Amino acid sequence: MKLAFSTLGCPGWSFDEIFATARDLGIQGIEIRGIADTVYAPRCPEFSDENIEKTLSVLKRSGMEIPVLDTASVLGVPQRAEDSMREAKDYIVLASRLGTKYVRVMPSPYAEPSDCDVRLCRSLYTELCEFALDYGVVPLMETNGVFAESSVLAKFLDSIPLENKGALWDVHHPYRFFREVPFITVGTLGDRIKHTHLKDSVMVNGKVSYRMMGYGDVPLKSVLKELGRIGYKGYLSLEWLKRWNPELQEPGIVFAHFVSYMDYLASQI
Repeated sequence: MKLAFSTLGCPGWSFDEIFATARDLGIQGIEIRGIADTVYAPRCPEFSDENIEKTLSVLKRSGMEIPVLDTASVLGVPQRAEDSMREAKDYIVLASRLGTKYVRVMPSPYAEPSDCDVRLCRSLYTELCEFALDYGVVPLMETNGVFAESSVLAKFLDSIPLENKGALWDVHHPYRFFREVPFITVGTLGDRIKHTHLKDSVMVNGKVSYRMMGYGDVPLKSVLKELGRIGYKGYLSLEWLKRWNPELQEPGIVFAHFVSYMDYLASQI
């Protein structure tokens, strides 16, 4: 079981704090969605020409890696297409320099089902996959928006005439917005799943309310069981949305609980 956390959960932390916490908790992966005040990863000082080798050396000495870079690129919204493609390509180039295999993109900016030009999304995603081939990087489409319905995402990915493609399974969205249990999602997407985001929540007065792992009703034990059934070898990464929801609990508490809870779940399977 390979664990990671997204830096979305610790927006006030420096890279040194992020790294030290991951190392101390025995977490193997740091998923990048901004560092401190810089959200756009290619502009983070740690990844500049002057500092990137030092950053990589620090990670390598501790047996850690950056498994995914998370973009804000949405490929199914015409008015955002140009900026999104520029951003995604910047991230692919950076991923290649970091030895990072995956870059996350989305169909639309909202987790819940929303308008999406699927034809445009297919065209742009195909272009991205072609671009990424030369860099040894795989763009992953997240189970987000219309693609939170796993059958729709599976059909979409199967229509892309390239091999460097895949799904980032955010377990929350199919379950919360389409009532898909993990057995259905994993059965539908199968080995298209290359990376997994974990988070928990409950519904309060018709709205999503995020909770620490195990304090919501997302069937997390079933997630591990179904991924094990297909021989999944990728990361299980906590996406704690504190950058966008500052009222959420502090990352030091949440990350430590995540590791303990994942160990507990693994012992139950």
